[in-house]
Amino acid sequence: MAAERQIVGFGGYVESDAHTRLLIGYALALTGVELPRVLFVPTAAADADAAVVRFYERCAGLGRLSHLRFHPWPPLELRQLVLSQDAICISGGNTANALAIWRTHGFDRLLAEAWERGIVLFGASAGMICWFEAGVTDSFGPTLAGMRDGLGFLAGSACPHFDAEPARRPRYRELVEAGFPAGLAADDGVGLHFRGSELAAVVSCRPGAAAYRIVPGAERELEATLLS
Repeated sequence: MAAERQIVGFGGYVESDAHTRLLIGYALALTGVELPRVLFVPTAAADADAAVVRFYERCAGLGRLSHLRFHPWPPLELRQLVLSQDAICISGGNTANALAIWRTHGFDRLLAEAWERGIVLFGASAGMICWFEAGVTDSFGPTLAGMRDGLGFLAGSACPHFDAEPARRPRYRELVEAGFPAGLAADDGVGLHFRGSELAAVVSCRPGAAAYRIVPGAERELEATLLS
């Protein structure tokens, strides 16, 4: 039987660790493993020590945790490390930089192989938009831009932090009206759960937070199921 491919993208984590753990716990439950092996990849955060420490703090007790740095170089047994996981968590940060580094080392292909094998892929912000064909990002500077060279596991575009950063909504709408691929936006605390290439569920750790389908001339709210 073919493994089920699953991706969960979060619009952004929230200040409360307890609420963020609800989001992460949702993704990890999809593995079907009581204490899953979880690999954290902080490339978008420049492999910063602080990002790694924060991951271990947030996820303590949720699984068997490890992390992968690409600086100064990735481990020799990179494929073995990646494919031995139950879930892979991608950090927030600079999406464009992360994609460039991954492609240099063939990690993009390993992520595709992991996905095909049923390893759950998830993350917030950069860890949300990297899976799509395109995304709205501040990777190139403080002005939000449309990036069209995502991993392409999921069709269309994505925009995180939809309610947290005032420029997100008008900029995404502007880009789509100008011909940027239509897609999905998510508020902070909201998760988009894909089974295969189809959106299967929208979840949230915040009452009233939602996701949105953005197409030329229209925006449709997608109600989220509140996690508890």
